Amino acid sequence: MSPFTGSASSTPEWRHLRLAVDDGVATVTLARPDRLNALTFGAYADLRDLLAELSRDKSVRALVLGGEGRGFCSGGDVDEIIGATLAMDTSQLLDFNRMTGQVVRAIRECPFPVIAAVHGVAAGAGAVLALAADFRVADPSARFSFLFTRVGLSGGDMGAAYLLPRVVGLGHATRLLMLGDAVRAPEAERIGLISELTDEGKAAEAARTLARRLADGPALAYAQTKALLTSELDMPLAASVELDAATQALLMNGEDYAEFHAAFTEKRPPKWQGR
Repeated sequence: MSPFTGSASSTPEWRHLRLAVDDGVATVTLARPDRLNALTFGAYADLRDLLAELSRDKSVRALVLGGEGRGFCSGGDVDEIIGATLAMDTSQLLDFNRMTGQVVRAIRECPFPVIAAVHGVAAGAGAVLALAADFRVADPSARFSFLFTRVGLSGGDMGAAYLLPRVVGLGHATRLLMLGDAVRAPEAERIGLISELTDEGKAAEAARTLARRLADGPALAYAQTKALLTSELDMPLAASVELDAATQALLMNGEDYAEFHAAFTEKRPPKWQGR
């Protein structure tokens, strides 16, 4: 995402989520615990716009996405979204579905690592938000359910049919997206859906620890690694190695690369600048 801004100022307050930024680590909390953090139209729009703003903020180097209360996110709110969409025409429905996809693209395209801290339910759109993250840190209570076919819709919602086979393989993705069955934490770890399985109640803490490690590291190298992982999913090998070569040449001209050599020579830890 471009770091350049126009006339609009940064949003001073977000109505549909909570944001805290501490020394390069942004924490975004879905905060409707009475509804298991079910998403509304406003929550989708806030996530889309927040990620765009943070992507232009060079001080943010890692983001933790979590949910307040008993679960991560139960998906789209049945009353506020599903009920409302029944009254929409095709044009309005297309606008809505494009917006949800824009949230997933924003997670994949933002220049910092995103860590989903998952406990309890991650269902429907909530499962896809976790899937789109770079890391999924979960405790034993976590359960992922891609429920779209259960409500009569395609399992390929919000990019799920693109992302899930690339994370767990086509066989597992077919089962999860077709049937919509819940995948509990042990199986999710076995098939590669979870990056790290923590002790009970420790997902948020472990996610913050990982975010701190990433924020203290070579931010530009992480950003370019994320960009390559996303861009090269559909590239032939020849195009991928050429893009890798161009990226490395640019980074070899950077301050962090020279700083590593200086630190190695002086037998001290590197002081990463993200440049």
